[in-house]
Amino acid sequence: MSRPVVYIPRDAAALSVGADEVAAALSLEAERRGIDLHLVRNGSRGMLWLEPLVEVSTPAGRVAYGPVSAADVAELFDAGFLTGEPHPLGHGLTEEIWYLKHQERLTFARCGVIDPLSVKDYRAHGGFAGLERALTMSGAEICAEVTDSGLRGRGGAGFPTGIKWKTVHDAQADEKFICCNADEGDSGTFADRMIIEGDPFTLIEGMTIAALAVGAQQGYVYLRSEYPHAADTLRAAIRLAYQQEWLGDGIHGTAHSFHLEVRIGAGAYICGEETSMLESLEGKRGLVRAKPPLPALEGLFGKPTVVNNVLSLCSVPVIMANGASAYRDFGVGRSRGTQPFQLAGNIKHGGIVEKAFGITLHDLIYRFGGGSASGRPIRAVQVGGPLGAYLPEDKFHLPKDYEAFAAQEAMVGHGGIVVFDDRVDMARMARFAMEFCAAESCGKCTPCRIGSTRGVEVLDRIIAGHNREANLALLDDLCQVMTDGSLCAMGGMTPMPVRSAIKHFPEDFHRPARSQAAE
Repeated sequence: MSRPVVYIPRDAAALSVGADEVAAALSLEAERRGIDLHLVRNGSRGMLWLEPLVEVSTPAGRVAYGPVSAADVAELFDAGFLTGEPHPLGHGLTEEIWYLKHQERLTFARCGVIDPLSVKDYRAHGGFAGLERALTMSGAEICAEVTDSGLRGRGGAGFPTGIKWKTVHDAQADEKFICCNADEGDSGTFADRMIIEGDPFTLIEGMTIAALAVGAQQGYVYLRSEYPHAADTLRAAIRLAYQQEWLGDGIHGTAHSFHLEVRIGAGAYICGEETSMLESLEGKRGLVRAKPPLPALEGLFGKPTVVNNVLSLCSVPVIMANGASAYRDFGVGRSRGTQPFQLAGNIKHGGIVEKAFGITLHDLIYRFGGGSASGRPIRAVQVGGPLGAYLPEDKFHLPKDYEAFAAQEAMVGHGGIVVFDDRVDMARMARFAMEFCAAESCGKCTPCRIGSTRGVEVLDRIIAGHNREANLALLDDLCQVMTDGSLCAMGGMTPMPVRSAIKHFPEDFHRPARSQAAE
């Protein structure tokens, strides 16, 4: 009999609900029964309600059991889970679970499948094929391929990635940089963390391809301090990539060189904005820079710099491996390819859903998400992070498409979707948006720094029932000033959730007066 192979995630979400304890129990129970078990600590499949998810390799494929606790392990052995036998915690073949089967996983194709720190495993599942092709191409050809794919920035702005790369490629300078923005601070988002923990080599590969495209030899991953597991995994993967000559001088015998380092942020949301991130990377306080000049021309240390989000860079290897047209075949309109949407908040089946652009909010929330965790009607969802719009049920038909959302004064953003049931107070949520901006503003510009503080005060008066109509008019004026006058998207987009809450849920701003103390 061949050695049984069992997978259990090392993903932070799985660890938070006892994955390490389950792994230890599996090893101990196997030893007690005299079974030579091969335990692989993989990434998460993204079905977070089933974590810790245990999978076992069988001739028919991997069979899933979850959520598993340490107390369930002996019973699983008794039931014959090592050969995929039925059990109350069993879900059959992992790839046949409806939630997974109906996704289009391109960026997340390997996440949860491979050992994150095995170069051999990565290669066996198509890893570095895109980089190998890129090593045979000119920088201009790589930029053209990415442009032709239709890839747009997955960090929120949706700017065409290939055009940004071409700008840096054409810039004349003695040094250029690749910077990955992994400061994933939006509410309800966790895709960056999951792919770094579950498939770190795809980020390394994507950044190296970007370096080849623009002529850079140095790169940095700016990772938020709240992600210690991701930091450890990425650093270990970078060391392995150097050992295997996928990083360093003369990559696999070519004339190309690329060096990569991880830098940890200090926990400022504003450093998710690209120029603040660059300031922080230079060792300065994270303050927004005025634009122009654009980072593509004068970025890190004043040199031409590519700044891309994790998911943008992780999409590049599959584009280079399969060709631009294969990637462009997914999606709708000007929104091409796939997006790893993240379901969070009051949702029954929270996790990652990678689908082609064009899927509706309704399908994401109800078909994949299973409705609210509370069982109550869903009243609102916030899309695009804490600065994104709140959308009511009559907008759930909207396709996930940059232009369709923009037409409704909303944004796709980083793909985060936070769900609220019918108990939510939208006036309080509007207040939260202003309070969040006041806490996280870098303070450089007056509309953001002072406007958000005044916004909280005005909303407090509205909630308390003080001269509501006049204060609602004042709030609208204040939002317009912040939108038009703020230096960056922090202050410029804070009015989006506020205005959407007032527009779609006006009744919450005219409820009987209530105060913070009364709650």
